[in-house]
Amino acid sequence: MKKRRCIIGQSGGPTVAINSSLAGVIDGAIASSMYERIYGMRNGIEGLLDLQIVNLSERFTTLDLVERLRKTPAMYLGSCRYKLDTNDTETLSKIFSILENFQIDDFFYIGGNDSMDTILKLSDYGKQIDSPIRFIGIPKTIDNDLVGTDHTPGFGSAAKYIATTMLEVMYDCAIYNKPSITIVEIMGRNAGWLTAAAALAKTEAMEGVDLIYLPELAFDVDQFLNDVDYILQTKKKQVLVAVSEGIKDKKGNYIQDGEISGQVDAFGHISRSGAGKALEKIAANHFQCKVRSVEINVLQRSCMHCASETDLKEAFLIGRSAVGKALEGNNGIMLTYERVPGNSYQVRIGTVDVHESANKERLVPREWINKEGNHVNGTMINYLTPLIQGEVMLEYKGGVPSYLPLM
Repeated sequence: MKKRRCIIGQSGGPTVAINSSLAGVIDGAIASSMYERIYGMRNGIEGLLDLQIVNLSERFTTLDLVERLRKTPAMYLGSCRYKLDTNDTETLSKIFSILENFQIDDFFYIGGNDSMDTILKLSDYGKQIDSPIRFIGIPKTIDNDLVGTDHTPGFGSAAKYIATTMLEVMYDCAIYNKPSITIVEIMGRNAGWLTAAAALAKTEAMEGVDLIYLPELAFDVDQFLNDVDYILQTKKKQVLVAVSEGIKDKKGNYIQDGEISGQVDAFGHISRSGAGKALEKIAANHFQCKVRSVEINVLQRSCMHCASETDLKEAFLIGRSAVGKALEGNNGIMLTYERVPGNSYQVRIGTVDVHESANKERLVPREWINKEGNHVNGTMINYLTPLIQGEVMLEYKGGVPSYLPLM
């Protein structure tokens, strides 16, 4: 039987777990004994079009190297944000010509919503031209907003970082006996999953974050001031608030400080920030006490020092499973996590047609947010808690973690 060849790419924003999925694909391909060559495309589709293709079979010759890759943050192969145009048959034809020249049988792409759009368009075009190449999407995003999967690789570690950081901010806030308000802005354009993870910053010693506002609900500034005032008057002097970067008022206007930055990526996503700073100014003017805002921004994306071992193990498993799905003849699919019903947390790997996931967003259900709209409830806590379990043991050199160099 003729040995197969595959190629792997990574796309979108970095996470702690995306290289674990890459390691899983490599490990699965080697273990199957069905592949003579495993290629990687540097910087995703952009690199493929520029023939920036590397032979991963020659680079990962030992299990130790695969394990080091599993514990390296960000994206070993680099990334891109490249939007394919279905009407641009010249580019699509060029991509397939390159894949045919390298005798590629299976194409694996690891990424989020926009990456699944790429898998959709390539698999559809491949079917139009009767190409035998199989296109498999492997999910990844800290936003946790992919439709069709219980959660996404990378989210658990980002959630663990948010929970840990909010707990430490809480300790910082608690040392003074004076009224203060701290507002933490967390990534989340339309989906509030990551901001909701702030609710996990609760221990026997600390009561937890006081207020959480997600973009799924309209944000009311007057209600926000009332919520803060109630806590200051009846509960404690230090108030800790978590807000999603994408909170909007009932008219759909973003709560932000000043003008939009104007930065737009290839998929039309506008760079927004400033919700925390805007609320800082409003609260300072209203309460006349110490108010500060913190924007966490990208810090949780490559936080391997605070990674969830559950996240990394599942990411490796889903990458490894992708190889099996390709060998079974699947095409135009995205791998998924399916939570197994029961008292103990377990997941199994499933698949979904990429048409059912690409270009869609999975938002936080209204019933997972409290009635007042300023926090989450027990259903969300139960959903989140298993995803942040376990700590990753890292190698250190010179006092800092030792990772593989990125390509």
